[in-house]
This record gives sequence, structure tokens and C-alpha cells, in this order.
Amino acid sequence: MATGTTVGQEAEIRMERVSRHYLMGETAIRAVDEVSLVVAPGEFLALLGSSGSGKSTLLNLMAGLDRPTSGTIVAAGRNLEQMDSLELARYRRETVGMVFQSFNLLPRMTLRENVELPLRLAEVERGERTERVRQALEHVGLAPRGEHRPSELSGGEQQRTAIARALVNRPKILLADEPTGNLDSATGEAILTHLGMTIVMVTHERYLAEKFADRLATMGDGKLLSTLATRGYAGFTAEVTR
Repeated sequence: MATGTTVGQEAEIRMERVSRHYLMGETAIRAVDEVSLVVAPGEFLALLGSSGSGKSTLLNLMAGLDRPTSGTIVAAGRNLEQMDSLELARYRRETVGMVFQSFNLLPRMTLRENVELPLRLAEVERGERTERVRQALEHVGLAPRGEHRPSELSGGEQQRTAIARALVNRPKILLADEPTGNLDSATGEAILTHLGMTIVMVTHERYLAEKFADRLATMGDGKLLSTLATRGYAGFTAEVTR
């Protein structure tokens, strides 16, 4: 949590008038429409809004998985538009942890191997990989299930595996799309406790957002409609564009 962050600190993520428009047939879709948003180091920001409001698209833009039609995105001191595909892949491998709604687990790999994969891609030494995987699985309560494959896991266990994989590289930024959607409330709360990094989380579970996030940002029709600080948060404010 970023309760001690002040307005003068450097941003971890800065978006300036970012838009992502595309055509669906002859219809122009404004998935993200001139959003300006600043996320402070260590801040937990929850993105709220109805389905189709632009939350997931905004998250993909922060991850460098999608390119903006216009505007500027700077994350961890790097301008994402100026990075080529290899640099963006390295940014996601070394700086960002991601949790997808679809889990994206490799079916032929065990749970342990799925979690270990980002460390292998980052060429982390074998002994350190083993310890980090152990810690990540313990954090999500799946240490005894390490040799099972995704097909042998429940939906909630697969989601916890995806969270462990996102955390194993100890990223500076965690981008999570409905990371607790398949979890019971107690498990979701246990996982969100003591994460200790900058977090942007898309969620429909407002009670979790209000309990854990430093700020709530609400989107609608691709626009950032409002932001609301929780628990007296003293960090960055966001420019709201209409």
C-alpha cells in the first residue's frame, strides 16, 4: 500500500491523453478515449466499471500488449511507444507481472513448471528459481499441488497458479484482470494482503477494491469518469478527461 506516497514523487505509470480506437466493420470503437492517469510507486489502484467500459484495454496498454492510437504511456521510466517488440517483451518479463482472466496456463506443464516459466525466460539460476517458485506457491496456498497439471486443478486453483506465475519474477508492477473472480472471498483477501508492489487491478468486486486499494478509478465508455482515494491516501491524483 502506498499510504506514505506524496504528490512530488516520480510516477510508476503515467498516461497522458491516451486513446485506443479501432474499427469493427464500419463502426469506430473508442475502447479508451483520452485517458490521463498517474499511478504512484507502490500504489494499489483498482479499475472499476461495467463490461465494455475500457478497463481491460487500459490494462493491456499499460502492459505494452496493445499500442495506443494516440497519447503517451510511460511506465517504470520508459516510454512504451518508443520501445520495439523485443524491448516490450523484456519490459513484461522483467518489470511487469500479469494476471489474465483466461489464466493462459500451458496444459502439458505442471503447476510448478508453469510458475517457473517466467524465471526460465529471464535466465534466473536454477537454485534461485526453485526457491522463488516455492515462495510463490506458498503465497497462493498451492505448495502441495505443484506436480499437478492445469486439467487436474479447479478454476480457482488455476487462477491462483496464474497469480503465482505473475508474482514469481518479483515485478515492480502487477497488472491484474479480475484476479479474484474465481476465488472465494477469504482466499481473495489472503492473496491481496502484503503484495508490496505497484498494482493496477481490474475488478467487479467493489468490496475488495474498497478494502485493499488506495484509489478507485471508474471508467465508462472508454473514459476515466472519476477517481476516489480510500483510507486517507495522500498520493497522486488523476486528471479526469471527459
